[in-house]
Amino acid sequence: MADNFGNDRISELLADREKINQALAKAVQDALLKHKQAGNPVAIWRDGKVVWIPPEEIFAEKHKP
Repeated sequence: MADNFGNDRISELLADREKINQALAKAVQDALLKHKQAGNPVAIWRDGKVVWIPPEEIFAEKHKP
């Protein structure tokens, strides 16, 4: 029975796409901010190529709780 409850809870969480999108957006902003603060570039995909963005060009803000 505990397994069914766990599966139901997971299904419920995965059904909330808005919360998932918010969590992913926060994770990306956090990662960008950490790269910027550490002085590390980030790689992105642009026009079919990998492009390195220098830390001074990374746009990232602290996420508000």
